[in-house]
Amino acid sequence: MSTPNIDRRRLLGATAFALTALTSAEALAADAYASSPWRRIADADWRKRLDGDSYQVLRREATERPGTSPLLKEHRKGVFACLGCGLPLFKSDWKYESGTGWPSFYRAIPGALGTKTDFKIGVPRTEYHCAQCLGHQGHVFNDGPRPTGLRYCNNGLALKFVAA
Repeated sequence: MSTPNIDRRRLLGATAFALTALTSAEALAADAYASSPWRRIADADWRKRLDGDSYQVLRREATERPGTSPLLKEHRKGVFACLGCGLPLFKSDWKYESGTGWPSFYRAIPGALGTKTDFKIGVPRTEYHCAQCLGHQGHVFNDGPRPTGLRYCNNGLALKFVAA
């Protein structure tokens, strides 16, 4: 009976260790936006700026249904930016088909994201958000392709595509 607990602890410990290294580096880079005027926008103003579903994702950390984002089929050259404030987050060259139902990227623009640990489903995950306006974007996992091995699993409702 104790063996499964040991394995689970090892798994959670290894996951937490790997994610801590990622979150520390990104948190330092995100400090550049600490005095961003986007952080002072009132909740009522966010409600006016964003449609209902995007508001729920960006400001309340909701998740859109998989397979519903038109950005899944976006393959032109350009950047994917935060819908809340327009900060570029990902280059289109870093997008890939993960098969998860959400736009996925293997790299983020340095300093564009902040992270925190999320326990909403009972296990630690790394949630990431726009470093400028703190809008929730998605979660990052260690099961992505080379060269980074990362999968930034993003809500399409939190992004806008800006063609090159």
